[in-house]
Amino acid sequence: MKIIGIKRLLVTVLVLQLVTSCSTAKEGKNPSTVAEAEAQLAKKEKIKQKEASKAKKEAEKNFWKRQTKSAKKSIKKNKKRQEKLARKKRGH
Repeated sequence: MKIIGIKRLLVTVLVLQLVTSCSTAKEGKNPSTVAEAEAQLAKKEKIKQKEASKAKKEAEKNFWKRQTKSAKKSIKKNKKRQEKLARKKRGH
């Protein structure tokens, strides 16, 4: 009797979990028009871009934090020199 009760409980829990996690049970998430779907996709893309931008900014900040003063100076000089060479190649 004890094993049957445990099995029944387990099956009940699994069925409830399946019903609650089923995507068809969530009707409010699906857009009704193409315009709404495009708006949702655009919003998701904008959020992804914002997160990527934040991550890039944080990585750059951490990079500069780890550099010594002389390394920072050298990097800036090299960048300036590369920009000057690029201007020369363009003919300015």
